[in-house]
Amino acid sequence: MRIILDAMGSDRHPEPELHAAVEAARQFGDEIILVGKEEVLRPRLEALNPDGAPVRLVHAPEVLEMTDKPARSARAKARNSMAVGMELLKAGEGDAFVTAGNTGGAMANALFRLGRIRGVKRPALATRFPTRKGYCVVLDIGANAECKPEYLLQFAVMGSVYAEHLLGVPNPRVGLLSNGEEAGKGNDLVKATYPLLEASGLNFIGNVEGKELFGGEADVVVTDGFTGNVLLKGSEAVVRLLVDVLKEHLMASPRTKLGALLAKPAFEALKGLLDPEEIGAAPLLGINGLVFVGHGRSDARALLSAIRAARQGVENDLLTRLGTAIAARLTAAEE
Repeated sequence: MRIILDAMGSDRHPEPELHAAVEAARQFGDEIILVGKEEVLRPRLEALNPDGAPVRLVHAPEVLEMTDKPARSARAKARNSMAVGMELLKAGEGDAFVTAGNTGGAMANALFRLGRIRGVKRPALATRFPTRKGYCVVLDIGANAECKPEYLLQFAVMGSVYAEHLLGVPNPRVGLLSNGEEAGKGNDLVKATYPLLEASGLNFIGNVEGKELFGGEADVVVTDGFTGNVLLKGSEAVVRLLVDVLKEHLMASPRTKLGALLAKPAFEALKGLLDPEEIGAAPLLGINGLVFVGHGRSDARALLSAIRAARQGVENDLLTRLGTAIAARLTAAEE
């Protein structure tokens, strides 16, 4: 198995990528293909990898910055590290591609270099949110800031396929994220999407608010990428706030410090609920290739988790299973 890692993606590139690549190669014993500026990467890799773990460098002279306009830069910087990595994936030189770079850039490069699974209008980033009853697949979480109702319908189809075939959820319950449970609630996009989902043949349960999402009332929740990204980052921030405030109060006195020591496993579990270090990366569903996008602030541990997630996608034949199931479900939905 060969995982391609964008060495120039994270906010602190390339150090986290270098450490993650070497550790992944040692742990899994498979080749990691590191894509980026060779003159920057090679001396650091040689210092980090004296035992010669299977890490191969592929030169990419350009870098997509977080401030770059995705579509324009994907064309203007045709030899950026994302583009080169995805071309390797398309050529069959790797099995999955991982980046912690600009989400819009990943989307644009994936569309230009790999294309979409047949029938998919817009790919979507999907991630698992923890709930009281397990997990809920939420999409889109950042690939499409502006959406049309038919995009959300397809997100629901792709999310249902993902939940059913990879998470083992039979007949997943699909909810539409809104500011109220009633059918008439929501903005114009939500109101226009509701009847499409209602007539889709999916197990549509109607509008859901945040409390239903985290309460585990839905297995798949769809929304536009702008709202989904705000939901994700807001949820991550709340988890960090709770952990920090509790830690501050528990360290206030010797007695509470003892309680903090006893409660440490609970704090670690709480911290890990939406921790990028644990989640690793989100799959870009609908792209004709296995592409995983991690958080910009990913460290080496988070990128190692991202590589692990990509490996699981390969092991589970994610692309083939999604392509087959999505084609069937999209055809049925259109009929």
